[in-house]
Amino acid sequence: MTPATRVMGILNTTPDSFSDGGLWADRDSALRHAVEMVEVGADIIDIGGASTRPGSGSVSVHEELDRVIPVIESVVAETGAQVSVDTSKPEVMAAAVESGAGMINDVFALQQRGALTMAAKLSVPVCLMHMQGKPRDMQLDPTYGDVVVEVEDFLLQRAEACKSAGIPAERIIIDPGFGFGKTLEHNIRLFRSIPRLCRHGYPVLVGVSRKAMLGALTGKAVGERKAASLAAAILAAQSGAAIVRVHDVAETVDALKVFDSLSTDETRSSMKR
Repeated sequence: MTPATRVMGILNTTPDSFSDGGLWADRDSALRHAVEMVEVGADIIDIGGASTRPGSGSVSVHEELDRVIPVIESVVAETGAQVSVDTSKPEVMAAAVESGAGMINDVFALQQRGALTMAAKLSVPVCLMHMQGKPRDMQLDPTYGDVVVEVEDFLLQRAEACKSAGIPAERIIIDPGFGFGKTLEHNIRLFRSIPRLCRHGYPVLVGVSRKAMLGALTGKAVGERKAASLAAAILAAQSGAAIVRVHDVAETVDALKVFDSLSTDETRSSMKR
């Protein structure tokens, strides 16, 4: 049985990502990992060449292109899988789509100069994420009046901006941005609001795999958060998430298959509301 929630496998070609920095930094190792993820059931491979972990700095366009384009070309040629490019730079978006990427995943929600125009021109699905601040300072002191209302309003405003720029609604995905300028309390409130975000008709992407919020809840180090990540993926699926972005693809695919097979009619009905 194919899970209703799609699984996006994370492929960071960076030396400094919070969980797997440096593991897939060369083309051959990145390709092997992508092939493995596709073989165990990944629906999408999300390839990024610039870390967005808390405290991370910027990467030049040239360096980001060098990191992601050879990998995108190889993964598309070898697997035929849908590839997403995790970038905020219009130059990288254009080169990635030309190289075979079929989706743009932007933590800045297409707010960087030229990004919205480029994304509209490229005619591929876009994922709009909420972030308070920038990666280098987003966790210093995140504050909200009402985190759910503010994140929801931001995502809907960015979706409207996309439609005004010529991006059809059916190509828009929204992501509340867990861990991006949020405290543990903010993340918990947002996670519980996933059904509310789903009611707007845009597919919702949830990315909490191995994140600090799970470490805070379990007391486990990054490499020991697999069980917590699987639990979060199941809860996200139950809440209506269309895509879960994960490191542990095989385990997540299995967990979702079991969830889909064993969940009750009442649970399925609640997911549609």
